[in-house]
Amino acid sequence: MIWTWRRGAAILVAKTRRIEVPLRDLIHSLEKRPPHIVKGTAVFLTSDPSFVPTALLHNLKHNKVLHEHNVILTIETAPTPRVDLSERVNMEKVSDKFTAVRLRFGYMESPNVPKALAVARKLGWQFDIMSTSFFVSRRSLKPSAQSGMPQWQDHLFIAMSRSANDATDYFQIPTGRVVEVGTQVTI
Repeated sequence: MIWTWRRGAAILVAKTRRIEVPLRDLIHSLEKRPPHIVKGTAVFLTSDPSFVPTALLHNLKHNKVLHEHNVILTIETAPTPRVDLSERVNMEKVSDKFTAVRLRFGYMESPNVPKALAVARKLGWQFDIMSTSFFVSRRSLKPSAQSGMPQWQDHLFIAMSRSANDATDYFQIPTGRVVEVGTQVTI
């Protein structure tokens, strides 16, 4: 099961990488042709801040809007049991409308995004959690004959993915502030 999970996750990452857009390219494109700007802050969760989160691409494609403040949020697990609060948050201004935020938690800690963002507020990030929308990508996995694994392993990986923790619950994000954007991916 562990081998199936690791192999399936690697295949999923490889498929996702082929269609991802570098964040700097998107920002450059948006500066040339800006979409409609709406008030508020949007936080987009991603595992790789150098690429545009899927939820951001779909929000631009379907809703044709961009928030006035956009945060590309990456959450990392440190190789230590706990992370000192002084090392919890790293913020980098990418452009006028985009900020990359990295939150670090130790492997023994329960990641709590709202509490960690309160630390970011002390570092100068102005935001109100109740007027912030968290955009999360949800993938619906479908088996593919050319996945690189036997079909029975495709089905096992899909079943394990369905039973994995929900990101909203795991990171303790207020459910009333979450927008889930779904996509179908064949593995």
